[in-house]
Parts: sequence; C-alpha cells; structure tokens
Amino acid sequence: MTRSAARPARPVPTGRTTELVLVLTAVLATVFGYIEVGVNLDGTVSAGTASEVAYGAGAVLGVSALAAHAAIRWRARYADPLLLPIAVLLNGIGLVVIHRLDRATPGRAAASTQLLWSGLGVALFIAVVLLVRDHRRLRRYAYVGALVALVLLVLPIFFPPVYGSRIWIVVGPLSFQPGELAKILLAVFFAAYLAVHRDALALTGRRLWRWKLPRGRVLGPVLMIWAAFVGVLVLETDLGTSLLFFGLFVVMLYVATARTGWIAIGLGLAAVGAVTVGWLSPHVHSRVVDWLDPLGSIAAGKGANQIAQSLFAFAWGGELGTGLGNGHSVLIGFAAKSDFILATIGEELGLTGLIAVFLLYAVLISRGFRTGIALRDPFGRLLAIGLAAIVGLQVFVVAGGVLALIPLTGMTMPFIAQGGSSVVTNWIIVALLVRMSDDARRPAPEVG
Repeated sequence: MTRSAARPARPVPTGRTTELVLVLTAVLATVFGYIEVGVNLDGTVSAGTASEVAYGAGAVLGVSALAAHAAIRWRARYADPLLLPIAVLLNGIGLVVIHRLDRATPGRAAASTQLLWSGLGVALFIAVVLLVRDHRRLRRYAYVGALVALVLLVLPIFFPPVYGSRIWIVVGPLSFQPGELAKILLAVFFAAYLAVHRDALALTGRRLWRWKLPRGRVLGPVLMIWAAFVGVLVLETDLGTSLLFFGLFVVMLYVATARTGWIAIGLGLAAVGAVTVGWLSPHVHSRVVDWLDPLGSIAAGKGANQIAQSLFAFAWGGELGTGLGNGHSVLIGFAAKSDFILATIGEELGLTGLIAVFLLYAVLISRGFRTGIALRDPFGRLLAIGLAAIVGLQVFVVAGGVLALIPLTGMTMPFIAQGGSSVVTNWIIVALLVRMSDDARRPAPEVG
C-alpha cells in the first residue's frame, strides 16, 4: 500500500458554520434597520415603542432563522450555505421597510402581520426540509398537483375583485392569493412531464422552415394545461401571474430541449397576447397608457400617478439614499407596501441599496440554477431551474414595472413586499432548493 493510498480522505466541507455566521449577520442587519428607522423618525431608539419593535422583531426573526438553520444542519447538512441567509436578509429588509411605511400610515399597520406570515413561512420551510427526504417523490403527485393548482386559480373568480383583479380569496379580515401556491405545483408538473418527454420534444417532429416542431400528442397535454392556466388568469385580469406562468413554461421547455427556437416562439406569443389583452381589457389598457407616458397625468392636471411618484422617489434617493424614514415614497398610495415597495428602497437606501438588493436576488437565483445543473436526475434538474426561474421572472416583472421599463402587473417582490401568501410561497421555494442542493452537493458513498 502506497503512502497516498493510506492517507485518509479529506472530509467534504458542509458550509454549515458559514451559513450560521451569515444568518446571524442577516438578523443583525435587520435589527440595525429597525434602529435606523427609530433614530431618523424619533431621534432615539433607546427606550419606548421603537426599541420594543426593533428587538422584538429581531428576536422573532432570529429564533425562526436559527430553527431553520438547525433543521438544515440535521437533515440537509450538505445544502448550499447561501440560500437560507439570503432569504432571511431579504425577508428582514421587507419587514424593516414595511415597518417604516407603517409609521407614515397610522391605522394601516402591516409589519406585525407580515412578521406573523414570515414566521409561518419559516415553519413551512422547516417542515419541507424535514419531510421531503427525496425530491424525486414529488413526481408522483405532478398531475394531481396540476389539477389542484387549476382549482386554486379558479376559486377567486367567485369572490369580488380587489384593485381590479380577481386573484384573492377574501373571508372577513383574512385574504389569500392561491395563485402563489399554484406556481410551485405548476413547476412540479412541468418538470415531471418534460423529464419524461424531453427526448420526444427535442428529437422528433416535423420540420417547419428552420425549426422542428414536436408531435402534437407529445406537446398537446402540456399546452392544454398551460392554456387552461393562462385562460383563467386572463379572466381574472391577473396578467402578472399569466406572464410568470408563460415565462416559466418557455424556460423549462428550453432547458428540457435545448432549442433556442422555443425562446423566439415564446417571446412572439407573449407579445401578441400582451398587445391583444392590452387593448381589450380597460384595466390593463390604463396601465399601458401610464407606462407609455408616466408624466401624462401631471400634464393633464390630475396629479402624479403611481409610476410618476415612483420615478420621483428613485430620483430623490440618488446614490446613497435619504436614510430609512427620511423619504416620501408613502405618497405613492396603497401600493407603497406591495407593488411599489422597491421605490422606498430606492429612495431611502439609494442606488447602492437597490443594487445590493438586486445582487441578493441574483445570487439566490444563480444558486438555484447551479443546484439544477449539479443534480443528476432530469426531474430534479428541471424543478430546481424552474423554481429559481420563478423568483427571477417575478423580480424582473416587478422591478420592470416599478422602474417604468414594462407596464405594471400588480405582482409582489419576493420576500420583501407585503403579502402573506407570497412570503410563505417563497419560503417553500427556498426550502425545496435547499433540499435539492443537499442532494446535489452530497458526496457519493465510497465503494468497497
């Protein structure tokens, strides 16, 4: 036996210590954010309500984050060490900004409710990490999940519209947006179906000019499911989620077949659908008009609309921002805590803070893609990339609307914006990515 053969193998680093340090840093950053809001608005945070809110919210977020870290250390010790800290920090930023906006809108407090939803989201995160021992088992429930998702999307039709869209189930003071959970179920269905039929989609079919179209019996079922989802969402005037589902469909189809033609076809269909609905739906048409001329309402003597106020907030923030609590983005109105919360970040944390938030999302998404590439089973690869694409598409749609790059869609910024169903769903997405990253990074068992 040679000396090299006798040398024991080096243990594979798990990254759990790195994760713990980053989680604690994210919690401390959240506490400091609360403190800055208190200092800028009250002049002190040493005593009274401001300190209670800062330390109380920090304690709740810290205990939840440490419990999530303990679950990963127990059941997914090789998971990616950056996923949980980024989710905690983004969630913390959202809590701080919502609390800051609550101070400017007495009687419409939302930070405490968002903190409760965040705690529920972390609890479901822990449940997924502990219970989903093998992500491949989700394939068994792909078709059932697609049916459940369609039912969830149909239910809001029977409830009154909220802000022009039928996407909410409202029972008394409680409300829930079922389309958020449907995103995960639809990603599981697409991953399961495309993993089985990817060769037929990529290699068989009839050639049409430069593209080879797959046979109808292969692509037909997935197109029918997609058309049913999009049709329901158009009836509900929820074009943001429709765009998200369509983008998810195109991305996963491209990943499964490696055909760039699907991207061109998808963009073309999306453009035709957007133009058609933009002209037929008054609610969507008004958003297109505001996008084409954000300052038009001012010229017409009607005052600044939401997009105009958002652009003013970004401009006023400059490079370093005015400081948490010193901005005026609350003038945007009811959407300041949801659709337009990014404007508050741009105004009070400046271009620097805005870029930092976008970089956090970029790292989270790239880690999801990296997990998908590292997985050895086609279903897991497609599911990880699909879940990461959901976050990426949502960030693009929301940021594009707030920055007046595309028309507004009414979606929420992942983890940051007010919305209980949104924050819970995003915690479940991160939990699935954590579980799959553990499988992808776990060293192969030694043979012999």
